[in-house]
Amino acid sequence: MYAVIDTETTGLRPSWHDRVIEIAIVQLDAYGRVESEWCSLVNPNRDLGPQHIHGITAAEIRRAPAFEDLAGEIADRLRGRVVVGHNVQFDLQFLIAEYERMGLPVAASDTSGLCTMRLAARFLPMAGRRLADCCREAGIELVNAHAALDDARASGELLAFVLRMTGGVASWRTHRPDDDWPLLPPSGVRPVGRRSGTEVDEHFLGRLVDRLPRAHRPEADAYLDVLDGALLDRYISVADADALVAVAERLNLSRADVVELHGTYLSQLAALALADATVTDAERADLDEVARLLGLDASHVTEAWRAARDGTAVVPRQARARLDRGDIVVFTGQTDEPRELLIQRAAGAGLTVADYVTKRTRLVIAADPDSLSVKAQRAAAYGIPVVHPAAFHRMLPRAREPE
Repeated sequence: MYAVIDTETTGLRPSWHDRVIEIAIVQLDAYGRVESEWCSLVNPNRDLGPQHIHGITAAEIRRAPAFEDLAGEIADRLRGRVVVGHNVQFDLQFLIAEYERMGLPVAASDTSGLCTMRLAARFLPMAGRRLADCCREAGIELVNAHAALDDARASGELLAFVLRMTGGVASWRTHRPDDDWPLLPPSGVRPVGRRSGTEVDEHFLGRLVDRLPRAHRPEADAYLDVLDGALLDRYISVADADALVAVAERLNLSRADVVELHGTYLSQLAALALADATVTDAERADLDEVARLLGLDASHVTEAWRAARDGTAVVPRQARARLDRGDIVVFTGQTDEPRELLIQRAAGAGLTVADYVTKRTRLVIAADPDSLSVKAQRAAAYGIPVVHPAAFHRMLPRAREPE
């Protein structure tokens, strides 16, 4: 009878190239009882907009299917049912725009759905317009606002509440099921949900093949160079991990090879810390953190300090660890700190802030280093590091000494 929908999007208007990034569909019978639930993240192949609202990370979205891979499943779950949602016009206009982007016009109108926000105005006149306000007035628990499945469930419960109030015979029951969704063959693509708070990604070392290590690795510098870029912000994003696995596989490096290279890298950092004959608490903590990121344990840290003290570890070049005056940087995404302030800080440090990424760009700064924005994608193609604003602040050129 009913298909209750909710979407999370990159913004408010599909006409501004905003996209669906999560969709949930809860099917209900004529009495408001749940028949099925379905939900998936959707990869928009662009930045995710206000992540502080919807709470979806680029690391999650990178593993999600594109809308066209889910379009058949979505249409099948909507066809023949009355589409319901809280401010359903918003969700329908985005779904229709996604199908139109595929070259599939939808006969259904974005005004054809049944809106629980309007129903609440009639049957819960003391409630506010927001879904959370309506649920509170109706005594319905809304667990995670702005998570599509939780919002769709709550909207479905709101509909069931009104059905009970009216005995299921109110005038709005004249809404007819919608059969105008495209007929598409099944893609076989499985939905991808949000990660739970307890889920931990497999360390990228676990994705490497176990084979006999080689005695000589002339390609070691190529892997260490990628590793150097990945660790600029002391955070290995999904994109960084994918790049490290790809270069290891291209160079035919075994897991044992990579672990040894990680130990080498750690020893070089220790040697750098010892170069001025003083090791600070911050430098010790940094080495521990890098070891954790690289899947190394305390014994590797001990060995790194030993190699540095014995002089068997080479002090690495430091150019990549700090920006120089005149370097070109690009910002992307919605950062916690106002973009204007970051630009002022960059300009004040003698950096050049550009709007576009070119091969001459030194660094891209993103609120989410796994960003799928056009700028981040171009940076990945050019091998330009993408780092968090906190790392950018640490890399700013030092103030010039007074003459």
